Amino acid sequence: MPAVAYVLGLSLAASTLAYLLPIGCSLVMGDGLWPKFLLAAACAAAAGLILAGLTRRFRRELKPRDGFLLVTLGWLVLSGAAAVPLLLVLPDLSFTGAYFEAMSGLTTTGSTVLTGLDALPPSLNFWRHALEWLGGLGIIVMGLAVLPLLGVGGMQLYKGQAGAVKEERLTPRVTETARSLWLVYALLTAAGIIALRLAGMSWFDSVCHAFSAVGLGGFSTHDRSVGYFNSPVIELTLSVLLLIAALNFARHLLALRRLSLEPYKADPECRPMFLILGLSVVGIAALLTAHGVYPEFLTALRHSIFNVISQATTSGLATEDTGQWPVFAPYWMLFLSCIVCSTGSPGGGIKMFRTLVLARQTGRELKLLIHPAAMAPVRIGGRAVPETVAQAVLAFIFLYFMTASALTFAMLLTGLDFDSSFTVVVASINNTARGFGPPGGIHNLHGLTAVQDWICIAAMLLGRLEIFSVIVLLKPAYWRK
Repeated sequence: MPAVAYVLGLSLAASTLAYLLPIGCSLVMGDGLWPKFLLAAACAAAAGLILAGLTRRFRRELKPRDGFLLVTLGWLVLSGAAAVPLLLVLPDLSFTGAYFEAMSGLTTTGSTVLTGLDALPPSLNFWRHALEWLGGLGIIVMGLAVLPLLGVGGMQLYKGQAGAVKEERLTPRVTETARSLWLVYALLTAAGIIALRLAGMSWFDSVCHAFSAVGLGGFSTHDRSVGYFNSPVIELTLSVLLLIAALNFARHLLALRRLSLEPYKADPECRPMFLILGLSVVGIAALLTAHGVYPEFLTALRHSIFNVISQATTSGLATEDTGQWPVFAPYWMLFLSCIVCSTGSPGGGIKMFRTLVLARQTGRELKLLIHPAAMAPVRIGGRAVPETVAQAVLAFIFLYFMTASALTFAMLLTGLDFDSSFTVVVASINNTARGFGPPGGIHNLHGLTAVQDWICIAAMLLGRLEIFSVIVLLKPAYWRK
């Protein structure tokens, strides 16, 4: 579709503005890599402008169906462009490894195939974290703000990105909404940077980890992740940032405008999220104490608070190798990553809203078995959920589990054991960092083969675009006019 290619070209050219971040970092830190980032930006700009120029005569208002193709190709192409600096700076890194790292960043997954992060050039480390920040809410709202100005519409991108499971029109214009959400995102990031600096991090580490936390990504500047700092204050600060980022950003905007906490009280996802997390944190701390992993309950509680919140909110930052914990703990945290995050957040997984709909739908069916004539609408937050939404949720969850199963079997075909295959695939679909094998870091996947890397890349893309947006492109009917 040439019209989609035109917008894609403009988006690729516009994405070169992101390279100003690592270029500035390189100049400040003096690592001498700014010419390579400048070269990568020039290549992306040239490719984007050439593509836009060749397809300019096909420029038109995009149709809703075009949004699915645009976001899928957009994530694939932008990940390729983001991988170029990694290839220029790290000559021993394969294209597969560079593309994996870029896709992991832009999808806010946070798994890495790199080792020796402590010795990585600062600007390259910064680039990895910037990708997570842009790939969280940033890249979505930037698309919503920019596309309408190009005369090609922005709502198509929104529908293709997330689907309409819970609509909250904050302002009459999409562009204004996008700018407002971008402002909230930036303010939260700035507050996170200052808080982490006051907690004891360097300015560089503060910026990088604030980018990861607000984008709910798992990249760190150190191989030991947050465990490198061994600081309860830093862990608590990051935990608060992760909890805020896991909530619906529309609620943050409404709360800021009204200077009130009422929007959070009215959010049907907020209370279940905190309840599940609270019970999980205490329960896993008790489990760790009972198994003697830590000598005192307070020590177990400290590590439980950070690691449970981080994994459940699909960040993946870590202080401990949770693979050494009793087997219940890491699997329970992986399960939490499926359901905890709110819609309208950078988090991945099924999301809390869909989980609530599925739970209420199950309760409704049980009630109808007892009282077949009863009127029992599914309600979330006091509002009846339309039957079409409930059906879409059921279809999504079915497709989610089928996709996870298919990719797990694909991993098994490569010779990987079941535990590793299942956990890596589910973590990738949920866009949360996951470790594999002995040393190389808490969430390092350096031990995977190239084929296994590409399976993870597919899982990350499917999870970030919520499966439907990619799968619909495989149907022949989509390509018929």
